[in-house]
Amino acid sequence: MPLLPLAAVRPLNPLLMPWRRLAARAWLREADCDYWLQRLHPLLSLNRVYARLLARRWVSDDMLALTLQCNGNACDWRPGQHVQLFREVDGVRLSRCYSLTAVDGRGRIELAIKRQAGGRLSGLLQDHLGIGECVELSQASGSLRWPSQAQGVLLLAAGSGITPLLGLLRQALASGYSAPVTLLHYVRERGQRAFAEELQALMQRHANLQVRWSLTGQAAQGDELSGRFCPAHVPERAAEQALACGPHGFVAAVQRWWQGGETPASLQSEAFSPAPVDAGEQTCVRLAFRRSGVACQGDTAQSLLEQAEAQGLRPMHGCRQGICTRCTCQLLSGRVRDLRSGLVSDEPGQAVRLCVSVPLGDVEIDL
Repeated sequence: MPLLPLAAVRPLNPLLMPWRRLAARAWLREADCDYWLQRLHPLLSLNRVYARLLARRWVSDDMLALTLQCNGNACDWRPGQHVQLFREVDGVRLSRCYSLTAVDGRGRIELAIKRQAGGRLSGLLQDHLGIGECVELSQASGSLRWPSQAQGVLLLAAGSGITPLLGLLRQALASGYSAPVTLLHYVRERGQRAFAEELQALMQRHANLQVRWSLTGQAAQGDELSGRFCPAHVPERAAEQALACGPHGFVAAVQRWWQGGETPASLQSEAFSPAPVDAGEQTCVRLAFRRSGVACQGDTAQSLLEQAEAQGLRPMHGCRQGICTRCTCQLLSGRVRDLRSGLVSDEPGQAVRLCVSVPLGDVEIDL
């Protein structure tokens, strides 16, 4: 039983500033401070973000929305960003990135959890995380922003890519954005249309909003579209700016369309999966992980994170999608390619993300 009520957690946060300064100067151990603070309430911490589950609601057949109350360490968060959610399972600390679909000024947020086939964390959260339980979150990050000055906005989402765009859309409409907005959401089946009832209600309240769904695994009905993204799905009068989010293949298709001309003047995009590696390009290379003292034979088909783990190493990591940056290490020598962008890094001392980087030859990493 916490000694303090939940309502006292955020007001107490500014009073912890002297302790934070002492911990930053190593005059106090942060872990010791957190231990005693959490005797008062499980959400209290000097710097770490903890959140308590307030509500759960299903927003599609495979997506659950969680409403959480954060402590005072959730700083300047905004809809459309993403956070890492951490949960310990059988002694193993698991984490995954989730987008902020809602944020208010009182530390209350919403995350939407889509069930992933074979995923260890999504099923656990959907099936077992109960009201009142606490989770740890990272600080929020992400570059997607609503183009508030645009004379029209096109939103393109596939699967769970709807979640950051929904957060931005909610905020924009609530702030009075009145220019035309078109949202195209691509899902396999009708039951995967996340937040469908809310989006339909938003269309009724906001005449400038049009939402269309495209089914890639079922026959279309009524005004539904059919199949994967193609330029024919986009309204004839293209919006001034576009935002796209989804798996790599979807985002790559949108980018090709945008680069072809007669499209929105500006495109923001975010992919939540890396580009696939062409197995035909696989060659053997030598990998060296300097701080671990490990040298081994590797290949150009697997990420550096996967190959380090195959050698028994345990690099810090989070999303395994190139989003959270927790697996970032220094490249000491050699050349690596970023699976998301295709960019090649070959400068010693350059930061690379292990989960989305593959070696192009012999490589040495500061790990």
